Amino acid sequence: MIALIDYGMGNLCNVYRALESVGGNVEIIEKGVELDRFDALILPGVGNFGDGMEHLNSRGFTPEILKAVSAGKPFLGICLGMQMLMESSEEAPGMPGLGIFKGKVLRFPDGGEKVPHMGWNSIRVEKFCPCLNGITDDSYFYFVHSYYVMPDDPAVTAASCEYMLKFTAALTRDNVFATQFHPEKSQDKGIQILKNFVGQLN
Repeated sequence: MIALIDYGMGNLCNVYRALESVGGNVEIIEKGVELDRFDALILPGVGNFGDGMEHLNSRGFTPEILKAVSAGKPFLGICLGMQMLMESSEEAPGMPGLGIFKGKVLRFPDGGEKVPHMGWNSIRVEKFCPCLNGITDDSYFYFVHSYYVMPDDPAVTAASCEYMLKFTAALTRDNVFATQFHPEKSQDKGIQILKNFVGQLN
C-alpha cells in the first residue's frame, strides 16, 4: 500500500491516476497518524515552501514522515515535495524543512530567462538508482518551479538539468527518491519513473 500524502497543496488527482495506471495500490491520506500502516509514501506538492511545511506540521505529517524514512520505507517526493526534504529555503526564511537532505533551496537568478522555469526540459542522469531504470540522458520531463535545491553533498544528485544554471533535477539516497519535475505530467518517461517506484514494492 502506498500513502499519497494530502496536506492541501498537491496535485493529487493526476498523481493518483498515474500511479493506478502502473498498478499502484494507493490511498490518499490526510493525517500523519495514518502513515504507519503503509509500505511506501509519496509527497507531492505545488506552491510555497513555508505554506507547505506549515501544513505538514499542522496535520502531524512531519514526525511521521521522518519516522517512515528512518525505517527504510520507500519514499518519493515530487516538486515542492522534493524541496521540503531540504533544511531550508530562500522562499520562507526561518521555516525549517524536513532536513532529510542537508542543503537549501534557492531562487533562480533574476535578469536571465523567465522565472518560473516552466515546460519541457531534458535531464542528465548523474547517478544510477532504481527509480531511474530505463531513463537515459536527454530524456525530457515537465517542470514548473521558481526555486531549485542545492544539496550540500553532490553525490545525492541522481539527475541534473540546465536552466540558466545547472541544478539538481532528482535526488536519491537509500530509500528516498525525489524529483523537481512532475513525473505524472511527463508522459512515457514520467510513467516509467512511477512504474519503477511501484515495482520496488513487489
